[in-house]
Amino acid sequence: MASILIVEDEVAIRNVLKNILSDEDPSWQIELAEDGVQGIEKIKNQPYDLVLCDIKMPKVDGIEVLEFATANRPEMAIVMISGHGDLETAVDAMRKGAYDYISKPPDLNRLLQTVRNALDRTQLITENKTLKKKVSKKYQMIGESPEIAEIQDIIEKVAPTDARILITGPNGSGKELVAHWLHEKSARSKAPMIEVNCAAIPSELIESELFGHTKGAFTSAIKDRKGKFELANGGSLFLDEIGDMSLPAQAKVLRALQEHVITPVGSDKNIKVDVRVIAATNKNLKEEIAAGRFREDLYHRLSVIIIKVPSLNERVSDIPLLVEYFVKSLAQDQGLTHKTFEKQALEALMAINWTGNIRELRNVVERLLILGGSSISKTDVERFAGK
Repeated sequence: MASILIVEDEVAIRNVLKNILSDEDPSWQIELAEDGVQGIEKIKNQPYDLVLCDIKMPKVDGIEVLEFATANRPEMAIVMISGHGDLETAVDAMRKGAYDYISKPPDLNRLLQTVRNALDRTQLITENKTLKKKVSKKYQMIGESPEIAEIQDIIEKVAPTDARILITGPNGSGKELVAHWLHEKSARSKAPMIEVNCAAIPSELIESELFGHTKGAFTSAIKDRKGKFELANGGSLFLDEIGDMSLPAQAKVLRALQEHVITPVGSDKNIKVDVRVIAATNKNLKEEIAAGRFREDLYHRLSVIIIKVPSLNERVSDIPLLVEYFVKSLAQDQGLTHKTFEKQALEALMAINWTGNIRELRNVVERLLILGGSSISKTDVERFAGK
């Protein structure tokens, strides 16, 4: 249900606008302000989805209302209403952040189309903010152990830079989480972070996936396609399980890092890219280098900063906090019953050898919430932890 504020000093136009919008969609909540002073006061107190604002008004004009709104409610769409002599001012208002302007007397179709588009824009901004909050929540770093504190300290120091980072650690330990925090705390956070699981892509397709291809480059290339490097331009590229990348693809990645250019498969055209590469692996890359499966020069390019993510067995003191976090998130996201874990149950979980790390712990907590008693006991852990 959209909320719309009409700021207009002419009573007749104010009422016409209200009637048009109310007839178009009775669910829209329409409020009126008879001048700029009242408009600013209402905007102070309520985050409207859309404001229709006259430009020429006594006391406080529409430009002042616009400047206040863009400074205090940047997500709100502002559409200016201009007389014939105000068009130059209206164009200037758009430079200052107005979504659009409508001339007096308003054309009905133009008015309604502008209102719908402006409301869609506000809804999209709101949804994106909500999604970003969900993403941030999904990638919370839970723990107070010295190991986690050290990782958090490194992230704070290196995230604002463009230094390339290699994240190491066993499967399920949280390498992806570290990569997301590095991106979110960087100056590139408004640009995309593109993820590539190098282990999940067949070796014959990894170059196309990373660098794109032209139509006809190979049998299934029915149209031009951008690669992950180009899609991540201005942002971050997360190369997960880079130890599984083929040697030919490694050579091309090395060139991209050295020269900041890529060449799509089947093309002789170079494309400039500005990408921060964050890589991760569960393998010992120095052993892979010795075995001839990984390029040493690429390793040195990627490992300006190395972040070692500990296994869960190396940070068992964080298990109670992780359990509490998983209980809350599973209750909220999946509707599972919120249950408490008895002290002995937590101690039993801390005594387990977690070969699957945090991913395995989350699965066990979910199983215990479904199958365990009203509060989770040591007996429940022994029965359902699957050890």
